[in-house]
Amino acid sequence: MLNITQKSIYNDLDTSGFKSYQYLRSRPSSISIIKVLIILLLISLLCMFLPWRQNIRSKGYVTTLNPYDKPQAVQSLTGGQIDKWYVTEGDIVSVGDTIVVLTESKEDYLDPDILANTQQQKNAKDQSADAYLSKVEFLKEQKNALKDYQNTKLQQIELKKQQVDIKISTAKYELQAAQTSAENAKNQLARMETMYASGIKSLTDLESKKLSNRKAIADQNAKQNKLDELSNEQETLIRERELTNTDYQQKAAKIESEIRSVETSRFSAMGESNKLQSKFNQIQRRQQSFAITSPINGRVTKVLKNGVGEFVKAKEAIATLVPTEFQMAVELYILPYDMPLISEGKQVRLQFDGWPAVVFSGWPNNSFGTFGGKVFAVDNEISENGKYRILVVMDDEDKPWPELVRIGSGTQGLLLLNEVRVGYEIWRKLNGFPPDFYDDFYYKSGSTPKTKAPLRKVK
Repeated sequence: MLNITQKSIYNDLDTSGFKSYQYLRSRPSSISIIKVLIILLLISLLCMFLPWRQNIRSKGYVTTLNPYDKPQAVQSLTGGQIDKWYVTEGDIVSVGDTIVVLTESKEDYLDPDILANTQQQKNAKDQSADAYLSKVEFLKEQKNALKDYQNTKLQQIELKKQQVDIKISTAKYELQAAQTSAENAKNQLARMETMYASGIKSLTDLESKKLSNRKAIADQNAKQNKLDELSNEQETLIRERELTNTDYQQKAAKIESEIRSVETSRFSAMGESNKLQSKFNQIQRRQQSFAITSPINGRVTKVLKNGVGEFVKAKEAIATLVPTEFQMAVELYILPYDMPLISEGKQVRLQFDGWPAVVFSGWPNNSFGTFGGKVFAVDNEISENGKYRILVVMDDEDKPWPELVRIGSGTQGLLLLNEVRVGYEIWRKLNGFPPDFYDDFYYKSGSTPKTKAPLRKVK
């Protein structure tokens, strides 16, 4: 064991022969270093109470809000052969300016008079349809005339029937009178025969009564025959009326069938005329589409087809345009971990590529070269890169964004959250906690914290 004592032998040693002892004695005292370290420690402790603005760092790109402000490709509506270019890369064009002119390359449309020929075919079909329409009108007039003829004939039959009905009534009365006369003549003959048998009347009187009886019977038969003839005539008129109606129905049905057939032919001609008109419009539109114009005010950034005589397919891009005037926005991508902290209207500090900046993430107001923005929209669906996309627009209350920023350039964003102490932020980082979820971190003890997201009841 060591015999440790409180008495030092340092002063009894001769250290003049040892260079290491001489070097240590020649060094300045380390007390100043300790003081500096203590001061730095005190400063670090004081810095723990400095305010710190929580933020979420993210990278993104410059884009636009409106779809028609994005870079777009100019496409050919129809296929053709390049005839002449009117622009070069870098030219600024306005809406309606001609970019390139194509010529026809499809053999079905190489006829130089195809429009005139198609128009003549359409006119011929129109005239055919008009002729069918005139025939339909003629058949309708014929049907109306047939109806008038039927009505006239039915009226005539009705008049004859009324006359026959009157004659039948008269004949019935005459027949009744003849029957009464025949009955009286028969009775008188019977009495005459009785009187002749008794010798009261002569044979001449008897024969006279027999003659009168025969005349009465003959008159009765004549009246009966006349009534039968009138009844037959009445039945004939009734059948004639039925035949007239039947004949009209047959002829009217035939005319109606012809009308339907003619209308079918007319509609067919009209359909072919419409097809020819559609073909005419397509050919006209095709010929007009050979002159490809600019849909927007922009700059020609790239020509995708070169030279003259090269063939272009339908719906194939031939050039790319970038709008000269657009409403800029920035799309940033954040992790799902930070998604609940983002809402519309949140402030964002942006740093654009190509613009020098000195960024203090915890003190955004002291940063230099950054620009203000605010969250405009947040996607509800996750992107292909596994992050959520947010759109940031310029903050009108801050300085405007640089005018030379181009669509597609990179950006770095700081999404500003709550203001806390530096010590708390270091503690949060070390523990891997998310940024502060409360509006005011330093709330009064005992009070309920106000959250940005609604609290859910646990079942």
